[in-house]
Amino acid sequence: MAAGWLSNVPDLRRIAPALAEALGSHGAIVSLPAGVRVYEPGRAAEAYLIVLDGVVRVQQVSEGGREIVLYRVSAGESCTLTTACLLGHEDYSAEAVTETAVKAVALPRTVFDELVATSPEFRRFVFGAFSSRITALFRLLEQVAFGRLDVRLAQRLVDLASASGEVMMTQQQLAAEIGSAREVISRTLADFQRRGWVDVGRGRLKVVNRPALAALAAMA
Repeated sequence: MAAGWLSNVPDLRRIAPALAEALGSHGAIVSLPAGVRVYEPGRAAEAYLIVLDGVVRVQQVSEGGREIVLYRVSAGESCTLTTACLLGHEDYSAEAVTETAVKAVALPRTVFDELVATSPEFRRFVFGAFSSRITALFRLLEQVAFGRLDVRLAQRLVDLASASGEVMMTQQQLAAEIGSAREVISRTLADFQRRGWVDVGRGRLKVVNRPALAALAAMA
């Protein structure tokens, strides 16, 4: 029988019965709590993962401990790095951590290889997701290499702030979000505070002038 979890993946809802049967027969449901490392550098890719619920954060950590968030995998999405490792028979070069409790389906490597080789629908799903994510990663690379840090930080603050302006991230986490150092983020936030755009306190951060930050972010 077709797997019930297919309804959680919009791009797979109207697939052929034979493919649905294969996915239902071989896909194993896994549940993970928040804060679990899904994979790490040097580990072999053993299964193709499709997230059904929750969020997985994929990040790169340098030898010096600097972090940058590459992307997040949400419900209905697959992990691009896992796809690349499975196709190229390479080990992981980054790490993935569950940001929330996560429910996902895991397809063994052998099943993934067979479906990619025999199912046009599955290939379209895999490579469509892969193409979109690679494009986004190139945009991230361009921003980190050539974009102004204050502009990128302003954009993240606008995106992350709640309706009341609260930003539920530490300065270290913000640094990882945009690929910078905590000290640089601290100096930039201090400048934003002098301008009256944010309120930075011990263990808290609040956006108090969202339009000003949005105007700066629009310079990207």
